This record gives sequence, structure tokens and C-alpha cells, in this order.
Amino acid sequence: MMWQQGQQVEIEITDLTDDGNGVGRYQDRVVFVPDTVPGDRLRVRLVRVKSKYAEGKVQHILEASPDRVSPRCIVADKCGGCQWQHIDYEFQLQAKRDLVVKALERIGGFTQPPVEPVLAGESALGYRNKVTYPLGRSASGQVQAGYFQKHSHRLVNLNQCPVQDQRLNPLLANIKQDIQKRGWSIYDEPQHRGKLRHLSLRIGQRTGEMLLTLIATQGSLPGLQEQAETWLEQYPSLKGVCLNINVDQTNAIFGQETRCLVGQPYLKEEFGGLQFLLRPDTFFQINTEVAEALLQIMLQELNLQGTERIVDAYCGIGTFTLPLAKDLLQKQAGSKQSLQSPQVIGLEVQEMAIEQARQNAILNQIDTVEFKLGTVQKLLPQLGYKPDIVLLDPPRKGCDRRVLETLLDLQPQQLIYISCKPATLARDLKVLCEMGVYELIRVQPADFFPQTSHVECAAFLSRSSQQ
Repeated sequence: MMWQQGQQVEIEITDLTDDGNGVGRYQDRVVFVPDTVPGDRLRVRLVRVKSKYAEGKVQHILEASPDRVSPRCIVADKCGGCQWQHIDYEFQLQAKRDLVVKALERIGGFTQPPVEPVLAGESALGYRNKVTYPLGRSASGQVQAGYFQKHSHRLVNLNQCPVQDQRLNPLLANIKQDIQKRGWSIYDEPQHRGKLRHLSLRIGQRTGEMLLTLIATQGSLPGLQEQAETWLEQYPSLKGVCLNINVDQTNAIFGQETRCLVGQPYLKEEFGGLQFLLRPDTFFQINTEVAEALLQIMLQELNLQGTERIVDAYCGIGTFTLPLAKDLLQKQAGSKQSLQSPQVIGLEVQEMAIEQARQNAILNQIDTVEFKLGTVQKLLPQLGYKPDIVLLDPPRKGCDRRVLETLLDLQPQQLIYISCKPATLARDLKVLCEMGVYELIRVQPADFFPQTSHVECAAFLSRSSQQ
């Protein structure tokens, strides 16, 4: 029997995809439905029909899953910022572990992979230490800030957000009003006209220090300096107000130039017992609490003795590099053994990140670490020695094949692979383990992004005893 676009069908949701949608079946064909939970029985309208699958939209919940809950946010069904606020949090954690297990089994070829329960923070809300909101205007001309509606560029206006650090909420609501009073023009993306594009807020969750950054197509906003000084005086925790210039027609939020209008162009944050300077566009883990908990598991698993030589590939600003170097220094305390320096080397392709990593090393008085600028695939073979431990934290696309081949050639004793995408993690672990060079010892998922389908993992590998 043929199925058609616009047809309504009854299905039961039985699974979740890695992009967060529910999965059901109708006439032995798959139907993907957003905003659903396994156990839901639904009437669904088919909005996109292919030969082997369809995409549907919920018309009516016939029987709600026992794991369905009421979202904490009143616009959760419209806003594209969260996908899973309608799912009980314990079920979210189980679902994320299942996503990791399935990827390792189906893509990696692992049988019964050693995946731990998902590491979670104390709260599934209020965890985001950085938010960047596109700006717009309502039909009546009011300045709006929020996230885009799912699968569109229609802005969902927000005055507060339950997943951002709640200390940022007053700034979100009030700064929109200040922009309105100033009469600054708002960027129109289709026309590529207007000036103000985004509002970015960042907070050090351990220190409470904040940064406010406006992203604009140009710097000529009347009264900007005066307004920046007013904001700095109005909010005691605000350490700086910055302006980022982005003139390009691009999906990238930040441009190349950032000016500090008043205060300082960074905030201080504490992580792993160290201090870090974070600028408006610095990449730093969005969930400080869970990232720190994952760091502790890494240190426990490595059980450093103080003599190891470590390479942190894709090191960024040294988020994990510096705590590893600090742990080595603590293990060396009182030891009379002569050690080579540097003991920890960070590799990073972004020059600005390398500069900040070096600043953070100086700030924390850690001199046993060196940061090198360049691609991992180029720098790793040029080390001139075999490291004991290599930490990998690549972007979502995973490691370049040349990096994996270099690791198989160098054969360090231990590898830690941190990944934000289970599919690419599974693909790369298969390469590292399929020839018997490495054994997968443990996979620790971590919930850096509650209320979404995203899951971070740290995979621990050890060189096979047969090598």
C-alpha cells in the first residue's frame, strides 16, 4: 500500500536517533518523528515521504510514554535550543548510553563494548556557561533575542532560558531593552543589511565573572561606548564589554576582530584547580561541572606516576593539557629523578588558542608544558620521540586518517579519545583496535548537553599486551 505526504497514521515510538528524533514504524517502514519519546502512541501526519522512510509531525498523543514529562520552558516545543525537555532526565541518560553502545557495535564492530553509565551533573538545567543569541525584530518593531525555531530562521524570543546559567537571565532581558532604547539597527540576514547580529553572554561558573559581547557588521553604533560603561557599572559581576566585527555573509557567529570597549577582554574561570582566562570567542567546555568530573575520571584512569611524556592533540587553550601537567608535577614532588622538559606537549591548529594556552600556562606557573602550532597530522610524526600517552580531542568529524596511522606507528602505551560524536568515535576506534594494536578498556559517556541528544565520550585504550 502506498503512503502519501499529508497522510495521517498511527504509530508507536520505539527508539531515538542520534539527532534526537523518535523512531516508529508504519507498514514495515520507518517513520522519524521529532518531539517524541519511546513508548508514545501517536497520530502522526507524514510531512516528507520517501520510498523507505518518512518524516512525521505529531498531531495527537493517543497514549503518552511513562517517560514523557512537561518541559520546564514554555517555548520548548518551538525553540531549537533544546530537543529533549519533554523526556524524563533519567531516560535521557539511558538513551545517550544506548546511542554510544549502538555506534560502537554497528560502526566500530565491537561486541559488548565497555560503556559506563553516563556521567551527569547535579542539575540538568542551568548548565550552559556561554550563550550566543541571534537578534531580530518582531512585527511591531521590538528587539528580540533567542534561538531559531526548529528547521527555520524564525526567531523564538526569550527573556530567560532554563538551560543557561541562571545568573545570565537578568542580562538577557534587560540588554534587549537597552538596545531598543538606543535604536541600533538589527541585522537582516536575507538582505545582508543592518548592524547588530548577535548578543553573546559568558560566565565563569566557578568565579561568577561575566563577559558581554555584541557581534555587529560594523563598529559605528551611536552611544555604544556610553552604553558599555553603563552596563559595566550596572552589573557588578560583569568584567568586560566587547564588540566583535563580522562583516561576512556566513553562518560563523564571530568575526576575526574583537575590541574591548570597557573593562577587560576576558573573564577568569577555575577548572581542575587551575585558573583560565576566557575571551569572548574562546572555545571552552560549555558545562564546567561535568567537564571537571570527566577530567577527574581521566586522571584516575591514567594513574600518572610523574615520569610520563604526554601529547595533547587538538589541545585548544590547554583545558586538559594544563591539569595533566599539574598532576605530573604533583607526582614529582619530592622525587630526585631527573626528568625531561617539556613533559606535556599540546598541538593545536588555531593560533589564537595556542596564544591563550601559553598565557594560561604562565598564569598557573606551569613550565613543563609546550604548545605547538600546526595540524596534528603534520606535528605528531615530527615529535622525535614516542610519547607514553596521547590525548585526542578532535572536532566532530573525528581524526584525520594520517593521525590514526601515526599513532599505530608510534604505539604509545595509552590513548584517551574524547569525542562529541559517537559515530566518528566508533569509526576511529575501529581503525585503532582492528589490527590488535590497541584494546578498548573503557568508554565513559558524559552529559555535557542535558536536554539535547548530544553526548560526549572519553574512550580509554591501552596498547595490547601481545604487541
